[in-house]
Amino acid sequence: MKQIFHEGELSVQAQAGVREMASRVGRSIRPHIPPAAQEFLRDQPMAIVGSVDERGRVWASLLTGQPGFIEALDEHIVRIAAEPFDGDPLGDNLRERAPIGVLVLEPATRRRMRLNGRVAERGHGGIYVRAEQVYSNCPKYIQARTWEREAGVSEEQVMHIVQRESALTEQQQHLISQADTFFIASHHPEGGADASHRGGSPSFVRVMNGGALAWGDYSGNSMFQTLGNIAANPTAGLLFVDFERGSTLQLTGSARIVWNAERAAEFVGAERVIEFQIDEAIEIQNATNLRWHFLNYSSFNPA
Repeated sequence: MKQIFHEGELSVQAQAGVREMASRVGRSIRPHIPPAAQEFLRDQPMAIVGSVDERGRVWASLLTGQPGFIEALDEHIVRIAAEPFDGDPLGDNLRERAPIGVLVLEPATRRRMRLNGRVAERGHGGIYVRAEQVYSNCPKYIQARTWEREAGVSEEQVMHIVQRESALTEQQQHLISQADTFFIASHHPEGGADASHRGGSPSFVRVMNGGALAWGDYSGNSMFQTLGNIAANPTAGLLFVDFERGSTLQLTGSARIVWNAERAAEFVGAERVIEFQIDEAIEIQNATNLRWHFLNYSSFNPA
């Protein structure tokens, strides 16, 4: 029987003392897309995609469209009827058989599912992904939001303005420090790519300086796919979305897990701390015509 977890995940699970729990939760991971998941995918207007560039750097990207643009063609293949725009590294990373991690999130209901696999094909109406791991996550730390499209602006009419930086601008630092949500992509050479969600109260992510971030890691599903990937391969990608304006900030760099109780105590509710060193930042203004309206914070957010 194929091992569900790779050595990085097993190592982090052991250090956190949750190997037995992770083994139980890991039984929910499937190599196919069940009918309920197929229906969920069809209803969503957005997906977060984790990918790896030719230099081995990891990126997290936002794709949006009309509900139905994500479609399971069968229990193994998903088509995402969207194309990355110029300036997003995802466009160059969609090579055949390239690892890809897809997170589909419905903030209003706090439902989310992850689909990790390989690029099966690109073209003929979209990006085709062959699923290798499919599973749902708990609703913890997801802030409830509803969405709508900006009046009179179609997905094709959105104008993208791309800015590349090696360090964060003051405006970007402000966006991060006020964020209650971000997305993180990671990669294991054998286990593939993954995209995940992180949430908390505003200021749960701290800007240490113009080129480094830190945040507390809270109790989750105990499988530690993201931290397991980081333990084996520190390259990671972050995505911050300006939900009111439809802009995005993509960061690629290296992450490390700080297993230090005193350091964790600096972040309310944290069990450990993640530090992230930025290699490159890409800001895309008007990345989507979707706009999200805040409803309420997750009851799981540390006070």
